[in-house]
Amino acid sequence: MSEAGGGRGCGSSVPQRAPWSLVAATAAFCLVSATSVWTAGAAPMSREERQKLGNQVLEMFDHAYGNYMEHAYPADELMPLTCRGRVRGQEPSRGDVDDALGKFSLTLIDSLDTLVVLNKTKEFEDAVRKVLRDVNLDNDVVVSVFETNIRVLGGLLGGHSLAIMLKEKGEYMQWYNDELLQMAKQLGYKLLPAFNTTSGLPYPRINLKFGIRKPEARTGTETDTCTACAGTLILEFAALSRFTGATIFEEYARKALDFLWEKRQRSSNLVGVTINIHTGDWVRKDSGVGAGIDSYYEYLLKAYVLLGDDSFLERFNTHYDAIMRYISQPPLLLDVHIHKPMLNARTWMDALLAFFPGLQVLKGDIRPAIETHEMLYQVIKKHNFLPEAFTTDFRVHWAQHPLRPEFAESTYFLYKATGDPYYLEVGKTLIENLNKYARVPCGFAAMKDVRTGSHEDRMDSFFLAEMFKYLYLLFADKEDIIFDIEDYIFTTEAHLLPLWLSTTNQSISKKNTTSDYTELDDSNFDWTCPNTQILFPNDPLYAQSIREPLKNVVDKSCPRGIIRVREESFRSGAKPPLRARDFMATNPEHLEILKKMGAASSIDAEDGLRFMQEMIELSSQQQKEQQLPPRAVQIVSHPFFGRVVLTAGPAQFGLDLSKHKETRGFVASSKPYNGCSELTNPEAVMGKIALIQRGQCMFAEKARNIQNAGAIGGIVIDDNEGSSSDTAPLFQMAGDGKDTDDIKIPMLFLFSKEGSIILDAIREYEEVEVLLSDKAKDRDPDMESEEQPSSENDSQDQSAEQITPSSQEVDLVDQESPEESSLNSEPESSSPADTDNAASVSASEQNSNPMENHETTSLDGECTDLDNQLQEQSETEEDSNPNVSWGKKVQPIDSILADWNEDIEAFEMMEKDEL
Repeated sequence: MSEAGGGRGCGSSVPQRAPWSLVAATAAFCLVSATSVWTAGAAPMSREERQKLGNQVLEMFDHAYGNYMEHAYPADELMPLTCRGRVRGQEPSRGDVDDALGKFSLTLIDSLDTLVVLNKTKEFEDAVRKVLRDVNLDNDVVVSVFETNIRVLGGLLGGHSLAIMLKEKGEYMQWYNDELLQMAKQLGYKLLPAFNTTSGLPYPRINLKFGIRKPEARTGTETDTCTACAGTLILEFAALSRFTGATIFEEYARKALDFLWEKRQRSSNLVGVTINIHTGDWVRKDSGVGAGIDSYYEYLLKAYVLLGDDSFLERFNTHYDAIMRYISQPPLLLDVHIHKPMLNARTWMDALLAFFPGLQVLKGDIRPAIETHEMLYQVIKKHNFLPEAFTTDFRVHWAQHPLRPEFAESTYFLYKATGDPYYLEVGKTLIENLNKYARVPCGFAAMKDVRTGSHEDRMDSFFLAEMFKYLYLLFADKEDIIFDIEDYIFTTEAHLLPLWLSTTNQSISKKNTTSDYTELDDSNFDWTCPNTQILFPNDPLYAQSIREPLKNVVDKSCPRGIIRVREESFRSGAKPPLRARDFMATNPEHLEILKKMGAASSIDAEDGLRFMQEMIELSSQQQKEQQLPPRAVQIVSHPFFGRVVLTAGPAQFGLDLSKHKETRGFVASSKPYNGCSELTNPEAVMGKIALIQRGQCMFAEKARNIQNAGAIGGIVIDDNEGSSSDTAPLFQMAGDGKDTDDIKIPMLFLFSKEGSIILDAIREYEEVEVLLSDKAKDRDPDMESEEQPSSENDSQDQSAEQITPSSQEVDLVDQESPEESSLNSEPESSSPADTDNAASVSASEQNSNPMENHETTSLDGECTDLDNQLQEQSETEEDSNPNVSWGKKVQPIDSILADWNEDIEAFEMMEKDEL
């Protein structure tokens, strides 16, 4: 949106029942007219620099889009490391992630309206012709209803919206005759069978060719769906109805939204993450604004803007009041239980909540938007990207980053609402990080691990649909865009739908008279465009004053407010509840409190559940204290220059790369290749990093043999051909049960797929230099500029994998040995491949308890480092009571859980009765 905002009505009252075309334009978009209010408070970015950054965004889009069209089209997505297309069924399954792929050239459709926003009208016209010529929507493939709706149906409707706009302008698309709309209608009818449930909530998946529940459909047996999956349909389905006059689409989407509203938890006005599509029972009763719920809230507000239905705004306001009352813990947004909203459900946040500050801007609630956005920006400055999940003390919980655009989206909306050039600098940082860490010869690669800088062979379609759109608009002036973007609303996939749809084909009742609404204080929910002098105080330093206290929030050992103490949970005159971090097994008072938990009242039961949750979290922390972090193997020689980063498994012996300087050297294969005897080519590995194959002897024995030959490091490559961390979590190499202090060199492990990248590079370039470290180092721009690598050949064998720390230690360490230690995989990883008899722990098993170790703010506001506290507590208890060892917390937790089992069941029954 440009600075003009909604035009009429800003700063004055708009009648509640004014014509909707006016209300829609003002109620949601006049916020941006305040752009000039804060500009004077910070050094403005020159027009020349903004144009330079805008042109840089254009070049980046060309790099991504051009490589997709050259190397991947007509496949759904580009695999940027191996320069080929990702075709469903031809690559190893990634689970639910692949449900977005339907063999319908996903990236091309998702990019259609981005081409127009970036003023690439000729390319847009060519792309539309390709879609009409090549795309088939009748494929025998099971796809996600949610993803297909927001990416494909939304992409077709966005493309149609801008095609008719261009046609009206008279220069481009003169041949266009609603062909994209007809494809969208065809797809809409293919999705309708998913709504054949008693509740009206759609099945989560559907077969494009055979629909639901037929034997050949291979779907239709699911019982659960996420709230966002069922509640993020109204914009696309209503737009399809308004464009075509076929009301059935909007009717089905409204029915699903009505059902979700009716099933909200009435006392808290929150919704859960997943719901049974047949019974309406909440399956997961935690609630937040991130994954699983996010766009449900977004579409309630935007449906009000697009469709002019008052009920959507009333519902959004009701939910928003609950969010700010329970979930918002500035600057954090933490999940809570819908039936006990004062109780946090988890101590970590996922990256998808980064959209919420942008939604708050549209709502007009600027202060918390600034706070949360600033907190997220501090996380990004620490890790270069926003991890998929991070804890309340800003440690990495899930290390991937698939180039998500939500933070860029919020940055764009905050800049347009405030005019603060600070957000231009934020956008500049995003551009620099993408080019520095994610750019590869064939596009942009997702980050497999933000800690090591390793890549994943993945470039999702939303990266082109959203990221470049928001970044370009952030730096663009109004005259840089060939149409007035304020005449459109963004869907959750950033597709553009025209606001004039609000007055077109209105055959659906605007008011759901069957729904009842909670009485709220309407003072915060005006139906008018807010006066900008009230919304934005006439203080050019206002935004800066909000951000300033959060500047160091990530670096502080325990930022205040991370775990808030809610006054409502304290009984008058009573002591604060016992927290797990304060518990001492030798304290009689503490033991007495434990006995009472869950026995006296529902409040005691709540304290007991919280105590158990914290106790489990502390146990998880102790296990993680023994973990070794992942390591990085970075190819730094020509033509890679550090662009290829492989995540490697560490060893429990040898040089610790986290405590010593990285090891850099050329690689050489050892002879014998298994390294199980004295090397016959010591001159070849002298002063180099030796490559050895897994198998036939202990890892420690291999390390000693290459060390004796003069190697400065070793890389063990799995001998199971085709093995990869895509399908199996890596593990750390343990010793041989003997003293391994004699091993002084660093040792790392790579699966076959990752190891083959180095071996192939040796065959092609002979001299290959690598860097062994705890984290990837910055690339060498001087070396890279000496000779530009071939964009295709040099990336054919690129790949990058990820591991995460192990929670187990073992004694025997080789292929024939069953005692290897598995490194904890990310939750979405597949189960370990059956490569050997190693005792690998699957991702799902190791992540069954999502709690991460974290530091909290104690009741008196003083910081408490749990690591030090646990160590001191353990030492104290061991000294004072030889029969009690807090260092072995597993047993106390088990016994506590067993002792409280009956109380927990009774408490759950009580909650069920309340519901």
